[in-house]
Amino acid sequence: MSTVYREFRFLMRERSALLWLGLAFMSATIAVVLGLKEVSEQRTTIADLITADQVEREVVKKDLADWGSAAYYSFHLTYDEPSDFAFAALGQRDLSPWKHRIRMLALEGQIYESDTTNPDFALIGRIDFAFVASLLSPLFLILLLHDLRSRERAAGRLDFIEATASGKMIWRTRGLLRTTLLWLCLVLPLWVGGIIAGASLMVLLIASAVVLTHLLIWWLIASWVANKDYTSAVNLVSLIGVWVVLAVITPAAIKAGVNVAVPIPDGGEILLTQREAVNDAWDLPKQATFEPFVKRHPELADYAKIDTPFEWKWYYAFQQVGDQNAESLSHAYLDGRIKRDVITSSLALLSPPVLTERLLQKQAQTDVAASIAYEERVRAYHADLRSWYYPKLFKDVEFETELLSLRPQYSTD
Repeated sequence: MSTVYREFRFLMRERSALLWLGLAFMSATIAVVLGLKEVSEQRTTIADLITADQVEREVVKKDLADWGSAAYYSFHLTYDEPSDFAFAALGQRDLSPWKHRIRMLALEGQIYESDTTNPDFALIGRIDFAFVASLLSPLFLILLLHDLRSRERAAGRLDFIEATASGKMIWRTRGLLRTTLLWLCLVLPLWVGGIIAGASLMVLLIASAVVLTHLLIWWLIASWVANKDYTSAVNLVSLIGVWVVLAVITPAAIKAGVNVAVPIPDGGEILLTQREAVNDAWDLPKQATFEPFVKRHPELADYAKIDTPFEWKWYYAFQQVGDQNAESLSHAYLDGRIKRDVITSSLALLSPPVLTERLLQKQAQTDVAASIAYEERVRAYHADLRSWYYPKLFKDVEFETELLSLRPQYSTD
């Protein structure tokens, strides 16, 4: 303990070390504050949309005359509420939609719609705690550790220190002390933010352990380089080079390789296929629409015929057929994303920063799996709406405004 206390006092007199620790603490604090602000804004947006959705639905309801117009003019809000730990790792919430206002129209034309993303965020990603912990923390640790031995050697004190201060154990003590202090500078803001956000104790403990493990890996790398007896400048350049390889080049190579190995359709291609099918349906014989439709809904086969130029049931039938035409592409897109994510998860072991970010996103429920789960909830809700409307549309059930309150309600479960 006396050795640790002595090294701590020595560290407190080193201005450069205090500078890097202070910058790390400030970076983590800013990232947490920005994350809390973003999550708060998302929750406010969701609350405002819920209120606006209810008001709009009441206003629209007054002018509805039949089930077809009710389905056409009614919007249904769906959303993915951020978790209590989402402030730390926004993940896919910056890349994929987390709210939709869907209608009874073809779903493939709606589910891939996304808000315009800030081009700077699209390029580098948002600066959240996961960004600081995965990409910046190794740099801070490198700056804290790269010259521990080399500067003493340059000053001619190395042999004396190793002879009088527990031998070479002194470097291990100094390295672990600085690593621990850096870890505390990172996780203290995280814990404060977690308490404010109401994150669970287990999630905070797991996230803290992830950050600590990440820093220990970089401590081992820095120690290995330092033992080569290079100068401080060479140590720094070497470690920065390692960081570039592990934090920049390797992730880019993984992403490029996975994208080539697992090609997937483009969302725009799915949207175009669905819209072409819907647009073409206006000029095709109505039976060409009803045949593929009744294969999915055989219980409506006796009602799938019309004698007039237009009926709502035909309109919604070809909306669904449009989705059916794009179904294979949509499934390929979903399966490809899942496969890419699984492969990337395995290859993340090659890049500690990538692995750290993915683990934090998993705890925050902002990873690819969480994004796909939201999409599946939207699809399930849209299917419930169709199941509710179709019998009324096809069987000519008398329209009653009061029954609209019985429509399926979106659930985040």
